[in-house]
Amino acid sequence: MRFLPVNTDALLVELDDLEQTLALFAALQNRPIAGVTEMVPAARTVLVIFQPSLVSRDALIADIGSRDTTAHVARDGKLIEIPVHYNGEDLDEVAQLLGITPDEVVRRHTGGTYSVAFTGFAPGFAYLSGGDPTLDVPRRKTPRTRIPAGAVALAGTFSGVYPQASPGGWQILGVTPVPMWDLSRETPALLQPGYRVRFIDAGASAGASTGTSTGTLTGTSTGTSAQASSSTSADAAASDSRATPALEVVSPGLQAVFEDLGRAGQARQGVAASGAMDRGALRAANRLVGNAPGEAAIEIVYGGFQLRAHGPSVVAVTGALGDVTLRNAAGSTWTANTYQAIALDDGDTLSLGQPSAGIRYYLAARGGFDVQSVLGSCSTDTLARVGPEPLAAGDRIGIRPAGQGAIVGAPEIAPADLPTTNVEVVLDVVLGPRTDWCDAEAVALLSRQAWTVTPQSNRVGIRLNGDAPLQRANHAELPSEGTRKGSIQVPASGQPVLFLADHPLTGGYPVIGSVAPWHLDRAAQIPIGARVRFNPISDFVPVDVPAVSVNPT
Repeated sequence: MRFLPVNTDALLVELDDLEQTLALFAALQNRPIAGVTEMVPAARTVLVIFQPSLVSRDALIADIGSRDTTAHVARDGKLIEIPVHYNGEDLDEVAQLLGITPDEVVRRHTGGTYSVAFTGFAPGFAYLSGGDPTLDVPRRKTPRTRIPAGAVALAGTFSGVYPQASPGGWQILGVTPVPMWDLSRETPALLQPGYRVRFIDAGASAGASTGTSTGTLTGTSTGTSAQASSSTSADAAASDSRATPALEVVSPGLQAVFEDLGRAGQARQGVAASGAMDRGALRAANRLVGNAPGEAAIEIVYGGFQLRAHGPSVVAVTGALGDVTLRNAAGSTWTANTYQAIALDDGDTLSLGQPSAGIRYYLAARGGFDVQSVLGSCSTDTLARVGPEPLAAGDRIGIRPAGQGAIVGAPEIAPADLPTTNVEVVLDVVLGPRTDWCDAEAVALLSRQAWTVTPQSNRVGIRLNGDAPLQRANHAELPSEGTRKGSIQVPASGQPVLFLADHPLTGGYPVIGSVAPWHLDRAAQIPIGARVRFNPISDFVPVDVPAVSVNPT
């Protein structure tokens, strides 16, 4: 058992194979460790996220290192039968790689029973182990930019079904009409860890649909996937604006989405936490209007946002620094400050200009927005497509009544170090878990060279570009493993990607280091074109612990 550093609040446990990984994960589920908040199992690793105030890294390593990883984990859960139209783009190529016919590929793929080993990559995406061991093929050398929803595919010894259209590098054998992810179900993810799966040959249909299944599906509903929407509706316009205050979106700007502190604890369904990019700014906005710290606010990128008040309300704007302009119904205009409560009257219009520092504003309303929760959170996950839709012009957002004791806060001082394009941004970094997959020069280059933020950056991550790319020492294919907000992945190009709030739950590129928790809010505010320099604050020190065969008594 090997322990690899991930961050000050996370470590990666590396094991010999999938069986050991599942045994450790089961042991940790059966006897949890106080202070562990999330675990993400993968092919040969378990990502463990913990609270340092409740359990130390050394104590965690000692406890996990004492667990039995030789126990057999029974895989006799619920059986799901999935009909497949075996007409995939890669079926012939897979047959050639294996030296067999396409019909034989189908026969082997449908001939065994699989089990859900773990989930990740996207909500509802399950890594299926088992089946015929000869079905072992590499990922495509060049990933596709779009794989259709319902695509049944192979990578290594794993099978999987893409729950939604997305980029991907797995080898496509066919398509199933059965939805893997459906928010209308009580449990949206069809496939859960421990479930068994059997693929059924439904014939090579020329145009397989991704609608409702008519095939055999054991014990599930098969309704059409539903995307949750916010409770913004023009129908609300008929209500008495002064009895039910609301805010109407006049212009959403580049992007405006609801965000709270995220939906932690959904890793079992392949769902990452998401949530506000700048959590400190979210808390400040809610504090100023008297809300609970985790109440949903509107996260606005690069300004250009404008709203009109229907009825009186109290709002606050935090995060990025920029012009906040108010105009009343009579046409008079004046300016307001960020980081203070702002009273709006019926007919007032509030506008946010392009920021002079930072890029993300947070707008909270006293009482909170009347927005629908999805899986315990109102956050919009732009990668997973979970949560309310981004706001659009004409949306009308209801405001709930303020609770008793909801006291508007005093004005606060905005952060003095918000990133700008003309000042180099320094981020502290904890090295690991795959620092040793890069050569010594690459590790030195990570901190020596400044990296430019490219326009391809978003809530999923910041794509960086440097004059010299990072060189990998190990060019093998890394089995998928859990990733964390702040992880710095090194793809084949050598140009790093810094994962942010909407990152995938698992990834297949080595992570050279992770931005320290205290600099994640700063990373969320870095503008396009800014230059970033990484400051390693630790050495890469893995810890090896001999395996044990029995649990301590």
